[in-house]
Amino acid sequence: MSASLTTAPPSGIQHEISLGDQRAVITEVGATLRSYAVDGVDVLDGFEAGEMSSAGRGQILAPWPNRLEDGRYTRYGKEGRAALDEPERRNAIHGLVRWLPWRLGSKTEGGEAVTLGCVVQPQPAYPWRLELQVAYELAADGLSITATATNRSDGPAPFGIGFHPYITVGAPLDEAFLTVPAGRRMATDDRGLPTIHEAVDGTPFDFRTRRPIGATVMDTCFTDLVRDDDGAVRASVEGPGGQIASVWAGRGFDYLMIYTGDTLEPALRRRRGIAIEPMTCPANAFRSGLGVLRLQPDRPWTGAWGITTGIEGGGRA
Repeated sequence: MSASLTTAPPSGIQHEISLGDQRAVITEVGATLRSYAVDGVDVLDGFEAGEMSSAGRGQILAPWPNRLEDGRYTRYGKEGRAALDEPERRNAIHGLVRWLPWRLGSKTEGGEAVTLGCVVQPQPAYPWRLELQVAYELAADGLSITATATNRSDGPAPFGIGFHPYITVGAPLDEAFLTVPAGRRMATDDRGLPTIHEAVDGTPFDFRTRRPIGATVMDTCFTDLVRDDDGAVRASVEGPGGQIASVWAGRGFDYLMIYTGDTLEPALRRRRGIAIEPMTCPANAFRSGLGVLRLQPDRPWTGAWGITTGIEGGGRA
């Protein structure tokens, strides 16, 4: 084995982008968003260059996000049989691309944007050919991520995508405030699979108005999202010192998974960042059909989301 391979970071080549006081690093493995900082302050509870991503940190979840019951499904006359990478619950989880190498497509001359791509070849878990491209771009108002998926098969292909950033505001979640403009949440069984939709009214999961997270435990999918005039939904977390980070998601992302990290290992990582995960479909979608995108051959789908930061009372909005 060559020296370059033995000394390479576990997440492969590190693609850094920067603009003014903003800096982000995207990795070759999974096109993962490893870090994002503004003025030297971490916005993400990410991972170091010498580490692997853990607990989905910064990863892209495709061609399905979240859990898939028994790793089995049938769509458009084809059967998928995915490995059970959550064996204790007998689920496949978070798709196929998060550990694949992604090739560099382009990087802007100013260094503020980078595009990476990969191809999922037909296989037992997903018997279609899927081409993915993800562009990360810094601008004055924050970091935006644009994903494009193209079906390169000869018939329709099922598709879903999600993203898994852990947002931090420099304080434990128990001291932070959360806003999630969602009217319903999906209750789950002991395998983490959705059972029913229920209104958040009068429940501990009603964060439509900013309120403390406190001791609330969530590994919860929210839907019935309320969008702003620009078509984006925005979920925000605020620290006790006024530091704010918001995740916005454009049309097509109709679900937000919120995870407070109560089961993370090692324990010191628990509840220090909150995963706010834009998803096009919920868990088990390839079984239920809920939210699954039907990609026609050579007709690309595109969706965008991003992160903005600020300080209550001023700063970046």
